[in-house]
Formats: sequence, structure tokens, C-alpha cells
Amino acid sequence: MTSRPLESFPRPSVAVDTAVLTVVDRHVAVLLLPELESLPVRLPGTFLHEGELLADAVLRSLRQKAGVRGLAPRQLHVFDAVDRDDRGRVLSVAFIDVVRSSLLRPDAMLVSVGDLPRLAFDHDRIVAFAVEELRREYRELPDPRGLLGDAFTLSELRGVHEVVLEAELLPDTFRRSMLPNLVATGELSREGRGRPAEVYRRG
Repeated sequence: MTSRPLESFPRPSVAVDTAVLTVVDRHVAVLLLPELESLPVRLPGTFLHEGELLADAVLRSLRQKAGVRGLAPRQLHVFDAVDRDDRGRVLSVAFIDVVRSSLLRPDAMLVSVGDLPRLAFDHDRIVAFAVEELRREYRELPDPRGLLGDAFTLSELRGVHEVVLEAELLPDTFRRSMLPNLVATGELSREGRGRPAEVYRRG
């Protein structure tokens, strides 16, 4: 049996889009690009060039479109709805990264994921998928994406988890669930007028 040549199969365009998430003013926020000509507000993204790796296309789009360097996005999901782009058949390989806001440009367009404007294509679905992935990680491990520094108190840790999960967490329950994955540094931090709090790092 002779195989059919590749040219006989449909060849959709491939795009990469990245949801860069952070925390700003006690809200999870996403990095967006402002409206441009006929394109609404959208995630940083680009089309894959011939001979280019997906990871390289992602870094190129972040550098050229958003002025961001030094990130390490990882693949999140492939969005392949037939009608996701009215210009033709386009597959989007979505990526995610989660960083402290200080690593982004001071003039970066950071928008709360709970107050998104109309986004281009299906970028709202990509953001929702990325946020759910972030929350899944924060249900299991202490600040796995490093939104805090290397050392922190349990109160600080609980605070960032409450922001990500959009839920109030009981201090004692949270402490019991997180302690197995934490290492005490032996240092103390004074928080307000209360007794000094123990400082931990991730185990």
C-alpha cells in the first residue's frame, strides 16, 4: 500500500499563545496586548515560522510583542476548534507561565482574570484553562510557582493561596496541609504587633 503524500492532507496554520499570570493587588492577573487595528485585546502570541520550534516561537512572541524576556513558559493545551479563527484553520498551542509582577515591564497591561475585556479568538478560554491549572497546583503544594520569595511565613503563604484560589482558608487546616512540604529556616519574622512568626522555605 502506497502512502499518500503530505500535500494531500489539510495543513492548518499553527499559532502559539501564552497566558502569563501574576498577582497584582490581591488578584490573579494576566498579561495582555492592547487593541491593535482590527485585533481586539489578546494574549501575546504569534504564528509558528518554518523550521521553528514551538518553545522558540513562544519566547519570540513574548520578546517582540510584550517586551518580556527571561521567562520559561511550558505547554498547557492545544486549542483546535475549527472556527476559532475566522481567517482560516488555525491551531493554537497554548503555553503558561506564572511570575512575580516585578519581572514584567512597569507598563505591562495586567488585567484581573475576573474582569477581562473582550479578547480575540478564543483567548478567554485559554486564560480560563490557565487559571484552573494554576489553582490545581496551589491546592496541592505551597506556592509552587514562586509568587512569594524563597522564604516566607505561613501567614504570607496562606495569603497568596487565598488570592489564587479565591477562597478563605482556615489557618489551622492550611498549616497542617502545607507543613509536610515546608522546611523551617530557624528565622523569625515580626508581623504587626503579634508574636514573631516562624519563617519557612519550600521543601
